[in-house]
Amino acid sequence: MPFDNPVEIESSRVLAFARDDVFQAFADSALLALWWGPDGFTNEIHRFEFEPGGTWLITMTASNGTDFLNRSTFGEIVVPERITFTHHDPIHVFDMEMRFEVVSDSASRLTWVMRMEPNEDNTTLTKFIALANEQNFDRLERVLEARQNPVEVFA
Repeated sequence: MPFDNPVEIESSRVLAFARDDVFQAFADSALLALWWGPDGFTNEIHRFEFEPGGTWLITMTASNGTDFLNRSTFGEIVVPERITFTHHDPIHVFDMEMRFEVVSDSASRLTWVMRMEPNEDNTTLTKFIALANEQNFDRLERVLEARQNPVEVFA
């Protein structure tokens, strides 16, 4: 849903993981559930139709037990380069563009660009969302690190 003169939040990080691995951490709903959202949230993904026009339904549960059912619709998916989706609810509607770029064989840049309706509430949310996005990236790094270096279990 394009907005005229949108409020835009861009978050980007270079990750010490190959682009395919970073893309897969989103494309695999079991992995996505482990890291999506800011610190303190857990996730249950109810539907994940990872295709253009597909629906993504996820309940994000805050550390205080409050549930937030989120509904999004996928737009463009270009494996392993780009994902777009529209987040419909709750609280704020936004368009998300995720870009996955190769930095080297073992590093990639993940960039998120969120675009929202230009209003006072969304403008006020920008600092919170920017911080939440950084926490999302932190959580993603921890999941990728755990997959790359699984803890050995000794019997």
